[in-house]
Amino acid sequence: MNTNRDDVLAKVPEVTFGFWVTKIAATTLGETGGDAVSMSMNLGYLVGTGIFAAIFLFAVILQIRSQSFHPFMYWFTIIATTTVGTTLADFADRSLGIGYAGGTTVLMALLVSSLWVWHKTLGSVSIASISTPKAEAFYWVTIMFSQTLGTAMGDWSADTAGLGYGGAAAVFTAMLALIVVAYYWSTLSRTVLFWAAFILTRPLGAVVGDFLDKPVSEGGLELSRYSASAALFIFIVIAIVLFKPRAAKAAH
Repeated sequence: MNTNRDDVLAKVPEVTFGFWVTKIAATTLGETGGDAVSMSMNLGYLVGTGIFAAIFLFAVILQIRSQSFHPFMYWFTIIATTTVGTTLADFADRSLGIGYAGGTTVLMALLVSSLWVWHKTLGSVSIASISTPKAEAFYWVTIMFSQTLGTAMGDWSADTAGLGYGGAAAVFTAMLALIVVAYYWSTLSRTVLFWAAFILTRPLGAVVGDFLDKPVSEGGLELSRYSASAALFIFIVIAIVLFKPRAAKAAH
């Protein structure tokens, strides 16, 4: 059987309903898992960032060196970006005193810069273009920035803006719904809509994660960060098995 070389080199999944379900669960796990290490284990944001950054780099190297798409490896790398994004954003916002608004602004600039450099270098930021190690490197750096930005956005909306966890979750869900409407009933760029949705699923996961593990006095359910993280991890594994993600076709 002949196998198209671009299909073999495509190491990101097709964007389907299952992709977004798994993505939201992974971003929620990133919040509870990051908080478990930095807060519940009392390691602090800086040490937590160091631990998760090492895991992130290890996962990205494995992902890039792999010769084909592996669903569990891909989602492990996504989870690594969400956990390092959680502790890094918390370190910048709280330990460095930048604040949620300042952190959101800086991270937005980094994300836009990453997308701009990626586009200037390779000519496209579409997932269909991710068929080379260089494109993969840009992809994972951009995702890491988007996950970190999402944490800061979630904290800013829930705390500084006073929306609370439920209100912030409702706002981000509504924004994602608008993107769905734009996808089916507009001619807006599918690449732009993809990255907009990808970015917004992170703050949604962040506020849902905070809702699960923050104290009742702060509007949360005060669940164990360890048990919540374990439950989310099991859910992600089940989702991967049920949805059976396939590699996206690379552009010719």
